[in-house]
Amino acid sequence: MSSFRILVKSKIQRLTVTGKNLKYEGSLELNEDLMRAADILPNEIVQVVDVNNGNRFETYAIKATSGSGVCVLDGAAARMCEIGDEIIVMSKVFIEEELVAQHQLKKIKVDRNNRIVNDGGSSRSG
Repeated sequence: MSSFRILVKSKIQRLTVTGKNLKYEGSLELNEDLMRAADILPNEIVQVVDVNNGNRFETYAIKATSGSGVCVLDGAAARMCEIGDEIIVMSKVFIEEELVAQHQLKKIKVDRNNRIVNDGGSSRSG
């Protein structure tokens, strides 16, 4: 019988929150380019960490227009951050114990306009 670990699959570092929409049902709208680079699918659960206030919460990603630089918090998540705050977005993966050492975390770095400045590369978990 296999056991599993939950590891960080990808991390988008220092995204700038560009908007908030309290009346939406809840999610994180991300520029399609960022989602693709970080291997995050629409409706995938992500963890968000606000660098400015320390808040941590989970929500799900939805796709915004490619190249838009959009990073909008919707619904209850809109109360967790302010426009202009820097956040880190992490996706997770369940990995069989014997495959943990082979896992590579994908890191994406962005500028203040949420454009990818470089693919931060990958690093091994083990």
